[in-house]
Amino acid sequence: MNGRRLDEKVALVSGAGSRGSLLGTGRATSILFAREGAKVFLVDWDLESAEETKAIIQSEGGESVVWKADVTKDEACKAMAEACMEQYGALHILFNNVGGPGSGDVTEIEEGLWEESLDRNLKSAAFASKYAVPKIRESGGGSIIHVSSIDGYRAGAAKNIPYSVAKGGVIQLTRAMAVHHGRDKIRVNCIAPGHLYGPFVEHVPDEWREMRRKAGPLGTEGDAWDVAWAAVFFASDESKWISGVVLPIDAGLQAATPLSVLHNLV
Repeated sequence: MNGRRLDEKVALVSGAGSRGSLLGTGRATSILFAREGAKVFLVDWDLESAEETKAIIQSEGGESVVWKADVTKDEACKAMAEACMEQYGALHILFNNVGGPGSGDVTEIEEGLWEESLDRNLKSAAFASKYAVPKIRESGGGSIIHVSSIDGYRAGAAKNIPYSVAKGGVIQLTRAMAVHHGRDKIRVNCIAPGHLYGPFVEHVPDEWREMRRKAGPLGTEGDAWDVAWAAVFFASDESKWISGVVLPIDAGLQAATPLSVLHNLV
């Protein structure tokens, strides 16, 4: 374990496992938190996947424990915050990473998918924070990091009203929490990933993957590590005067208009 930027910190990561064969942002962030010295409380509803994350951390000399929870449930969020305090005696960092898809334009949305998408992408972050904030305050302050999406503030390539509305809610949750809990010595920031190549798009056609890459002004493809390094920055004291920020991790895409990148796509 080489880094020490999070020495003596305790981090809770929701969605700490990984889906499919590609590395997910929860697992990558958990690994980097541990490499930087944090003790990591790994939460996932897939216990086997979270155990795989723990095994990687353990193999590198880091410290973590696994907790199974469905963070769309109030009682589960309460239990995991209390379990983290019982295990480590403190909580300094919360990384709200749980999310899931929600497709369709507004004429196509179905009630069940709407509720499921809002639960996974927005309710999970709100209710995890509900119980983490008092624990972080009790521990002397710290950092909460939400994961939204570029689809949370602009229409994406896919029609995904439930998902994009939920991710937009995460952005507003970030800003409101930053104001409400600043005097608790809690910073609240948000990461908005762009066209990462990860578990959500593992099976897209090669030509679509290439189009996503070319759409970004940098012309390169992002992965889970890009999000994880941003999370480390927000978790560390290097960002001690930053709160209420939404940080796009998107190869510069949010700075572009469709016509400004057209020459990259033809």
